[in-house]
Amino acid sequence: MFEVRNSKGAKVLIKSYHDLEVYKRSYNLALQVHRLTQRFPRHELYEIGSQLRRAAISIPLNIAEGYGRKQYVNDFRHFLINALGSCNEVAVLIEMVKDLGYVIEQYSELREEYDHLGRQLNKLIQTWK
Repeated sequence: MFEVRNSKGAKVLIKSYHDLEVYKRSYNLALQVHRLTQRFPRHELYEIGSQLRRAAISIPLNIAEGYGRKQYVNDFRHFLINALGSCNEVAVLIEMVKDLGYVIEQYSELREEYDHLGRQLNKLIQTWK
């Protein structure tokens, strides 16, 4: 167990990766992306849809795997950096599927959510000691 500060500056006791705000957000967004890609045209389900799902799922997976190695500061940071890279990949893919016309209504919300997630990951990377 260890303590971190939440977005409001209050100390929060972390017992598992499930307690991390960044994990919760990334997990819920991965579910949202997965559901969204199921509505893509059939020919895109195994192309861009698959790539988008894998990138979105990679974020909470990296957080969980890295948390398991939290006693090794550099290992957890490495996994958080990988999660940030996947977050950036999702942002590009969301923009691409918007430009292809597969996602229109959800684009702004998803883009904003992944931008926020990227900032959260970046802050956690910078402050993890």
